[in-house]
Order: sequence, then C-alpha cells, then structure tokens
Amino acid sequence: MAVNYRASLKTTRMAAVLADIDNHASPARLQIWSASFATLLAEITLGDPSFSQSGAVLTMLGVPRSDASANATGTAAVARIVDGGGTTIVDGLTVGTVGTDIIVNNTAVVAAQTVTITAGTITHAA
Repeated sequence: MAVNYRASLKTTRMAAVLADIDNHASPARLQIWSASFATLLAEITLGDPSFSQSGAVLTMLGVPRSDASANATGTAAVARIVDGGGTTIVDGLTVGTVGTDIIVNNTAVVAAQTVTITAGTITHAA
C-alpha cells in the first residue's frame, strides 16, 4: 500500500526542497547521467531561483537551458540536482524526450555536443 500525505504537508515539504536547492550563493546545477549514475554526461547551471512552486509541484524556471559541451557520450537516463556547493539535493529524476521529470532535446548524448533541457518538474509522491 502506498503512503499518502495531506496536500498542505506536500506543499510544505516541496517548499523546503526548493529552499534547499537555492540555498547556496552559487546557482544549483542539474546533472544528467547515464543509467545507474554510471557516467556524468552533462551539467547545466540552473537559474536563481531555480524552480517555481505550485502546491506539491516544482517547475523549472528559465527553460530552455543548455550545456554547450557535454562531458561524455552515452544515453541520458537519470538526473540529480546539486546545490551551488555541490551537495546532492534531489536524486533519481527521470530523463527523456517526453513524459519524464526532466525533458531534454535528445537522450543520445555525444561528448562536446549541446544538451538542452526543455522542461523540468519535481512532483511530490502521493
């Protein structure tokens, strides 16, 4: 059986997540990885503020955002958000071209190519 939270608690928790993402003097970054976090493919600096909040959903601001020089070649599968100091705040975000947490222009990443985020959301679980 799934755990469920009341709406006001989800809103409060997501506000804390957003505050944590933007807590550092330097902007947060979104890291795009291959499956199981095997290879860091690209790292994209987020805006400050990084997301807007509506209830239990955070929506990335300032998209599209790009990394003009991907770090490595591979298939984008998961993402993590680190704050400006490099501390992991959110981990395990799905990455794809449709229907995922982080929407990118192409999941087939080649080293030195431009990787673009076209949308991003973080949604609190039930």
